[in-house]
Amino acid sequence: MYIPEAFREERPEVLQAFIERHPLGALICTTAEGLTANHIPMIFSDGADGTRFLRGHVARANNVWKSLAADAPVLVIFGGANHYITPSWYPAKKEHGKVVPTWNYSVVHAQGTVRFADEKARSREYVTELTNSQEASRTDRWQVSDAPAQYIDVTLSAIVTFEIKVTRLIGKFKASQHRAAAERQSVLAGLESQGYGADDRREVIREPKS
Repeated sequence: MYIPEAFREERPEVLQAFIERHPLGALICTTAEGLTANHIPMIFSDGADGTRFLRGHVARANNVWKSLAADAPVLVIFGGANHYITPSWYPAKKEHGKVVPTWNYSVVHAQGTVRFADEKARSREYVTELTNSQEASRTDRWQVSDAPAQYIDVTLSAIVTFEIKVTRLIGKFKASQHRAAAERQSVLAGLESQGYGADDRREVIREPKS
């Protein structure tokens, strides 16, 4: 991934927080059929020794779990907020007109090796963990135990879990960090005028790293 230095993000805590906010990752790997992409929500975690992992599950009917050898290399892409940036939002448009459109976005790439496991106990653990993380902010939280035990048992039989050992984690936050503060504020005002939410605005326009 091409990353100008102004947009490079390598701080582990920032990247982890990004994945937690945008857990749907595109799992990209090479199979006998060629490049394959599957969009899967994942949980990020740190091992006791500092090793980083991504965990999730795929449908048993998805042949990707049969197609990859243990420790096959994979890439996972997590995408965040993005938006077209019109030159009309820049003060420079009125001053000299030397501005062009761009597209701001935030992405995190995780490279690593994957292992699939066909174990019902592990499937229950991963599904419970993912469910709890997504239900945490709700008042009326749904739990795996809310559904009939036999139904859950059958459902778990239809999935296969995976764990990715992350070997490289890098972010590209293209968010106008290289532009003047007045221009960033002007773009923020433009985004707000279009009803763009505060959380997304914070991803699309960021302050330069100190």
